[in-house]
Amino acid sequence: MLCFFLLVYCLSSATTSELLSRHRRAWIIGSFEIEEGHRGPFPYKLGEVNIDRKYPIYFELQGQGVDEEPTEVISINKEFGVLYVHKAVDYEEWQTLELRLQARKMDESIETRLGILISVKDINDNPPRFERDLYEINLPQESTQGSNLLKVHATDIDKSETLNSTFHCEIKSVSPNVRDTQFFIDESGYISFKGCLNYKVAEKFTIVVEAKDHGEVVKLSSSTTVVIHVGNGNNHLPVISGQTGTGKVKELETGVSPLRLHVTDKDTPHTSAWRARYTIHGDEGENFKILTDLETNDGILTVVEPLDFENGAQRELLISVENEAPYYSCKVKERTPSGLWKVDTIKGHDPSGAAEPQSVKVTIDVEDANDPPEFSVTLNEVAMMENVPAGTWVDKVTAVDPDSSRAKDFLYKVGNDPAGWVTVDPLTGNITMIKTPDRESPHVVNGTYTILVYAVDKGIPPMTGTATLHIHVWDQNDNVPQLTVDSLDVCVSDAPTTTNIEAFDPDEAPYGGPFTFELLGNVEGKWRLNPGYGYTAGLVKEPGVYPGQHTIHLKISDMQGAFKVYNLSVTACGCTLTPNCRTRQKSEINIGPYASFMIISSLLLLLFLLLLALSISSKREFFTMEPEDCSGGILLQSNTEAPGDNCEIPATIIKKPVCMEQYNQSNFHIPLNGRRNGRHSARVTFGSFRSLRSQARQSFIHSPHQNFRRESLSHRSSYTGNQSNWTSGCDSSNQFEDMGNMSILQSQNLSCATESNDMQLHQKLTLFQEKKGDSLDDELHIYAVEGNSDTTSELEAISISEEGSFQDALEDLGPKFHQLASTCMTAKHTTL
Repeated sequence: MLCFFLLVYCLSSATTSELLSRHRRAWIIGSFEIEEGHRGPFPYKLGEVNIDRKYPIYFELQGQGVDEEPTEVISINKEFGVLYVHKAVDYEEWQTLELRLQARKMDESIETRLGILISVKDINDNPPRFERDLYEINLPQESTQGSNLLKVHATDIDKSETLNSTFHCEIKSVSPNVRDTQFFIDESGYISFKGCLNYKVAEKFTIVVEAKDHGEVVKLSSSTTVVIHVGNGNNHLPVISGQTGTGKVKELETGVSPLRLHVTDKDTPHTSAWRARYTIHGDEGENFKILTDLETNDGILTVVEPLDFENGAQRELLISVENEAPYYSCKVKERTPSGLWKVDTIKGHDPSGAAEPQSVKVTIDVEDANDPPEFSVTLNEVAMMENVPAGTWVDKVTAVDPDSSRAKDFLYKVGNDPAGWVTVDPLTGNITMIKTPDRESPHVVNGTYTILVYAVDKGIPPMTGTATLHIHVWDQNDNVPQLTVDSLDVCVSDAPTTTNIEAFDPDEAPYGGPFTFELLGNVEGKWRLNPGYGYTAGLVKEPGVYPGQHTIHLKISDMQGAFKVYNLSVTACGCTLTPNCRTRQKSEINIGPYASFMIISSLLLLLFLLLLALSISSKREFFTMEPEDCSGGILLQSNTEAPGDNCEIPATIIKKPVCMEQYNQSNFHIPLNGRRNGRHSARVTFGSFRSLRSQARQSFIHSPHQNFRRESLSHRSSYTGNQSNWTSGCDSSNQFEDMGNMSILQSQNLSCATESNDMQLHQKLTLFQEKKGDSLDDELHIYAVEGNSDTTSELEAISISEEGSFQDALEDLGPKFHQLASTCMTAKHTTL
């Protein structure tokens, strides 16, 4: 508003002096009022702007309600200055409308500027509104009357501090309408009640609260709903309706349920107001426990500690029952016209006794059973010296049987005797030693040996009583000091070096350490002890001790003089990097993975070199052959022959192979021991000749005579370097590949010379049969007798050591022997 008047003042001050100087005028600053929510009809006349003038002018209007929000509400007649209202305005949005009026002459010049203020009059068009349409709470049945339950809040947006925005709240309805419960609301909006709540009467209340304003013309109102849920309280005590079960229990028996109590409760099932809680009275020994069955609400009586028949044949108990939730009761005594009502309430236990928990007496019968024997003393303590002889009396145990009818009807026995030291008389209970006790036994703990003794009766079933016997064993000096190690390592140096010697004694003080160490024998200038008393002695090596093994006689005595002489082995060696030999040895042993790899690699390389050397050393080409009786033990010269005959060999013989059977490579093997100038050298063992002889014989027997032929094979000799042709009588069609190092397995003893002779004779006979009489040159020729076997002594004997193999001896027969051996090789063996 202040801004509006300032605006009007500024607009009018600029022209006041001019207007007043020219002529007198009546200045009117208009103020108008419109009512909000006007129902019309529209447009209607609001008022008129009057300006004295002697010449024509026209009006222009601007501002709120015209060209500013809210637009198109106000208009003006330009010629006469009449204001019109075109639509309703809401007070809650626009309390005033500020407009600017200009009066212009016909030449568009401004005659004057005026301000117009239009006030909006408020009407009661808004009822008070609640923040929420629904309020909902849970209320315990034990709630006290007069307590604030909840607060409802409402507001009215009409003009404040007017009757239109002033309102009050009141409860319009309550459902259900309960006689002992009455709800009310105060000026602040808090809802409370008078009387008592009872879940059984009403579980829920629905309350309608109304807020009404105080408008002069019309009163507006609104409402909200409040729902109150009443919780179930414990307003009914549980009632014991009966019991089931035998009511009997055997003595010493636990975990059984001799009795079950049943109760009824009118409260809501499975709630704290319904669930029963039982209490046992009179159970002095705490032998019983009662739990609640969560489904049936029954009380289950259980024996948790064994009962003794001898202490009573019956047990009388008092069991009471109540609910987990405390009992609550409320009754209306008087309904006063004002204020809270007078009521009587009970919470928990009623001092008058009207609401005391119900209880019942029960009797439990205890049935007699076989009781175990009972020792008069269950823990016995005795003491004795170790090393006492067997048969020494230790102690006596005594047990009684609680069952009077079975008195003394039991036996004693040893239950646990880890070292087997004692025995017990089954009738008297006397305990005696059967072994010599040793305090240093692993079964003696802190000087105490523990034994369990049983007393077993003859009942059905038999029962056992247990007693414990602790034997405290006194120590004797029955052990001499002992060394922890019997060998030492010391370092040889120019200065004395010290090595520790440790000793121990299983005996305790005063029969053990500290010990006295002494060196025996002539050790002057070599060895000495420093210190020589205690649990550890220092062996000092003098500079005169030479490296090597030394034996030192060491005497060790305990505090009582018991001693033993030990032969202590001492190794003296030079220590350069480590303080003693033992450390050096350990450091040498602890090698890393790289050192291990180098050692293994070196060993593998050495093995490879040995194999390579062995392969190179056996490169000579030679053939070995087992000599047989084919030549009568005499070597005959067979490489010189007379001029041959002019016989012709039939083509059928040439085309037929000899011994065409395929040999299996697994039956023989030829090693190729190297190659020279691209040629292979072969070494044939006698196993191949035996196999070849067998194959040749089979071919000779089963093949016709036309099947024999000569076949030239190419053999490369590593000695001559030339190629020579030879004829084999044991030909085979198998060819050997270049297999490196191969050997023929020896399968049978074959005389290839014999086979060769047989085949030569057979060939000759065949030729004679086919061309008999064709040529005199085909006649058999008599050759000169070469001698008898008795001439063997003229030849130089071949010396073969029995230690070496016969095969190795044949390797040195020379190149001429190879020509003989080559006749026993097949083409497949030699064409390498």
